[in-house]
Amino acid sequence: MSKSKATATAPQGIDPLKGPIFSVRFLVSLLLIAAGIAAVVLWTIHLHQGYDWTPTAKDKTAPKALIPGTGKLDNWNWVIGFGLVFLGLVFAAHRKTPLGRGRGPVVGMLGCFLIGLVWICTFYVFANKAPGADGSVWLLSDLQQYNLMVGIGFMAVGFTYATKWE
Repeated sequence: MSKSKATATAPQGIDPLKGPIFSVRFLVSLLLIAAGIAAVVLWTIHLHQGYDWTPTAKDKTAPKALIPGTGKLDNWNWVIGFGLVFLGLVFAAHRKTPLGRGRGPVVGMLGCFLIGLVWICTFYVFANKAPGADGSVWLLSDLQQYNLMVGIGFMAVGFTYATKWE
């Protein structure tokens, strides 16, 4: 079998029929997702330091947040972190990214729907533990009822992929 002229002369990293593999929009979406995950992890670490903290006679100051200023935001840190993840996934649904063309929208849609469903089901199974208690699931117990919003948020992002499906 011989290669067509379009395939033989295409620059590296660009599929002549589908477009570039990496675009600026795709890299921005990856950065947004990574920043959101980092924000959620850092806030969760801060919360767990607070669970283990007990005031002593010498040190009565609570542990400081890993990112300055996030301690005052309290539960809004969850909104910021998961909002960045959702925004990154929505950016990845554009036609200039691999998830926005070809089979990508189907993969993104089903992936987001299943992640949301598994998130909510896992929360309901392990919801009986208080945050910081022995045997509690690391992130699910910290979010408490906000787990429902996270699961529904993943499903809502799945609908953005559904609108791109042809």
